[in-house]
Amino acid sequence: MSAAGTKSVKMPSVAKSVLDLPPEGKRDLYRQMLLIRRFEEKAGQAFTQSKVKGFCHLYIGEEAVGVGTISVLEPRDAVITAYRDHGHAIARGMEIKPLMAELFGKATGCSRGKGGSMHFFSKEKNFYGGHGIVGGQTPLGAGIAFAQKYQGTGGVTLCYLGDGAVNQGPFHEALNLAALWKLPVIYIIENNEWSMGTSLARSSAGLPLVNRAHGYDMAGITADGMDLDDVRVKTAEAVALARSESQPTLMEIKTYRYRGHSMSDPGKYRTKEELEAHLAKDPIHLYQQKLLAAKVADQAWFDKLDEQIRAQVQEAYEYADASPEPEHHTLYEDMLTPEDQIPEIPRGNYNHF
Repeated sequence: MSAAGTKSVKMPSVAKSVLDLPPEGKRDLYRQMLLIRRFEEKAGQAFTQSKVKGFCHLYIGEEAVGVGTISVLEPRDAVITAYRDHGHAIARGMEIKPLMAELFGKATGCSRGKGGSMHFFSKEKNFYGGHGIVGGQTPLGAGIAFAQKYQGTGGVTLCYLGDGAVNQGPFHEALNLAALWKLPVIYIIENNEWSMGTSLARSSAGLPLVNRAHGYDMAGITADGMDLDDVRVKTAEAVALARSESQPTLMEIKTYRYRGHSMSDPGKYRTKEELEAHLAKDPIHLYQQKLLAAKVADQAWFDKLDEQIRAQVQEAYEYADASPEPEHHTLYEDMLTPEDQIPEIPRGNYNHF
């Protein structure tokens, strides 16, 4: 049975191989989480300085989800997410200078300054956004997985969504097709307990959310999003199932955002006690304590790393601030017009759907 007991699927046993990293591998996972935290703190500061235009949704508190899930992928795999996308982009290996420049709306940004906070993108990293419409990325995730299977790439797709998106129609349509066509896609619900200012208990029936897998005969898995190792093990099981059996999985990863829904949200709907309880489970602090206990690193190493990352993020801020604004003529570039030639898609074997 799967972890949620939704489908009679024998999940691959991968715990030992996933957790058995060399010391430098564990230190790198910590580095990625800390880089996301410091990047987001600087992004928040830049927003208050009016350097960042439009919306800005921070990933502070959820770092173990993005780093843990993406850490078990291969370069051929794909990632697509919603508008809280900064952490996923950094975990996927995108450089922070063009990411910060994109927040500033500059020409040197990863989307040439046209997308902003919600539309990070990298073809080279197989990172397909950053989507601002709630639930709008879920059918696209199915489409990417369809292409992977059709073309025989052996790739897997991770598609992230928030707990507020599970009641959107496109999400259910996407799950239906993923299960029907046996697509190698993993839908990851980042359950941070609040969809904007509405609590999960007031917005969704049939909890836990992973129960949505019941209706589509999909495997379902839950994970503790404040525990990096638990996220890695559970995701690796789903990835192995997708890669070896071309079976989709619905994951519910329980996490928490320490900031408001966006920078314009003061988060007054949460009690002080609730926030403090979750702050005590800070995934970065917990992983640091684990590495200290295992003697993977000492406090001096952590202090030096924090200093280096703060300098790196400050350099990205200065790079973005000094970068040029997009030229007006670029408004009409990167658009698909009727005159464009659509490249022919390599044909695969349609019989295995």
